[in-house]
Amino acid sequence: MKKITIALVMLVSAMSFSQGNADLKAHYEAFYKQMKNQGDVQGVINAMTHLEVLTPSQARRDTLAYLYVSEGKYLQALNTIGIEKNATDSDLNVEVKAISLKNLNESKRALEHYNVLFSRKANPSLAYEIADLMIQNSDLAGAKSKIEYGITNAKDDMKRAFYETQRPYETSLKAAFLYLKALVTFQENQTNVDPALKLVNDALAIDPNFNMAKRTREALEAKKAAPKN
Repeated sequence: MKKITIALVMLVSAMSFSQGNADLKAHYEAFYKQMKNQGDVQGVINAMTHLEVLTPSQARRDTLAYLYVSEGKYLQALNTIGIEKNATDSDLNVEVKAISLKNLNESKRALEHYNVLFSRKANPSLAYEIADLMIQNSDLAGAKSKIEYGITNAKDDMKRAFYETQRPYETSLKAAFLYLKALVTFQENQTNVDPALKLVNDALAIDPNFNMAKRTREALEAKKAAPKN
C-alpha cells in the first residue's frame, strides 16, 4: 500500500510539473508575440531565452544569437552558439559566428566562417568581407583572387556600408573592390604609387563621395609628392 501511495504521489508531481512547464511555455510564447508586435528586441530576446530553457532548440539558439548580433552584442551571440566550425551548422549560425568574431577583432577565426559561407553560396558581398580579412592577415594572393571575383560579379546596384565617419554611408560595391585592389597593389610595392593611385581614382569615378577612397588618394598623393631620400 505504501509503495502504491508513493507511486501515486510521484505521478501527480510529474503531471503537475509537466502542466507547469506547458503553462510557462504558453506564457512566454504569448510574451514573445507581444514583444515582437511592439518591436521590442530585448523583450524578444528575453522571451526566447526562457523558451530555450523550457524547450531547447538549435534553430531557436541560432535565431537568438542573430538577435544578439543585431543589437551589437557579439560576445553574447557567441556564448549562445559557440565559435567552433561545424559542418552541420546552419547558414544563419555560420553567419553569426563570422560577424561576431570579426567585430571582436578575431579576424582569423572570422575568416574561417566567412569561407564556409562562400563555399556554400558564393556572392560578391561575401567576397568583399573575405578579401578585407585576408588583407588584414597579409594574405595578399588570396585577397587578389576574391577581389577579381568581386569586380567581375558585382552588379551596379550592389552597395557596401562603411562606418569610419560619424554618419555611416554606402558606396558602390564595385568601387569598394577597386579600393581594396588599390590597397593590395600598394602593399605589394610601396615604392610604385601610380598603379594604386589609378585604382583609387577609378573607384572615385564610380562614387566621388567614397570617403575612404578620398582619404587614401590624399595619402598616396602625399607619398608621391614627398622628397625621395
